[in-house]
Amino acid sequence: MKKIKVAIIGYGNIGKFSVEAALAAPDIELCGVVRRASSLSNNTSGLAGIKVVSNIDELEKVDVAILCGPTRSVPEIAVSILKKGICTVDSYDIHGELWNLHQQLDEVAKANGVASIISAGWDPGTDSVIRTLFQAMVPKGITYTNFGPGMSMGHSVVANSKVGVKNALSMTIPLGTGIHRRMVYVELEKGASLADVTAEIKADSYFAHDETHVMEVESVDRIKDMGHGVFLERKGVSGMTQNQRMSFSMSINNPALTAQILVSCARAVVKQKPGAYALPEIAPMDLLSGDRETLIKSLV
Repeated sequence: MKKIKVAIIGYGNIGKFSVEAALAAPDIELCGVVRRASSLSNNTSGLAGIKVVSNIDELEKVDVAILCGPTRSVPEIAVSILKKGICTVDSYDIHGELWNLHQQLDEVAKANGVASIISAGWDPGTDSVIRTLFQAMVPKGITYTNFGPGMSMGHSVVANSKVGVKNALSMTIPLGTGIHRRMVYVELEKGASLADVTAEIKADSYFAHDETHVMEVESVDRIKDMGHGVFLERKGVSGMTQNQRMSFSMSINNPALTAQILVSCARAVVKQKPGAYALPEIAPMDLLSGDRETLIKSLV
């Protein structure tokens, strides 16, 4: 079996779990991890025997780059890697900007003869696939996506980036019918103002549309829990039949699941024609290892 050669870009929470998922996959070969030059000698636990570099060009042939950095860094990094003729997979999570990224990377990917799967986390990502199936089963109706309670990685990264914040944890609390509360716990730098930090966080587009509360804590690490979850529900009409109801729920380790989906999409992206794809555009079976006949017999 020819293995897919993968590089992991970034070694934060998602990067660490992506290394584990790649090493566990029978058809994936982990070529190396790309980190900032200033981080090469830091936090190397879990990287024994794995090549660690500061530039993807330092690695031998790579088929797919899994992008594990902050969401807002994805467009620039993805473009630069696609231009090298390497496929990309990312977990970009800004729903309102997803189509713009799709269009941007689609043009670059086609020009360089490779493919890119965008927003390949669990929401957007696999939850998007569930919502697609729900709508196919019940074309007329409303789907509610209720997150949590749990840690939002994207929101935590954004809160942590604000001036005066030493560490941050953003918890998502579901209020029902797709409405959420953001509980943000911040560990402040010496001399930082909680009022100023609160204003900066609430003004950010990640938080501006939700009820947000910012609280100072002595230590974020003492309260941090990477657990998360989602409850999807839809009620509507199939054909002319009313009151069709369905639901899907899961309770997860947030970065571990995101990383697993990214690695599964690394398998799928090499099977696509050049261009950019969101997860609902990908055939589910392309995400799995194994031959098509065996998969169909076991799953259908």
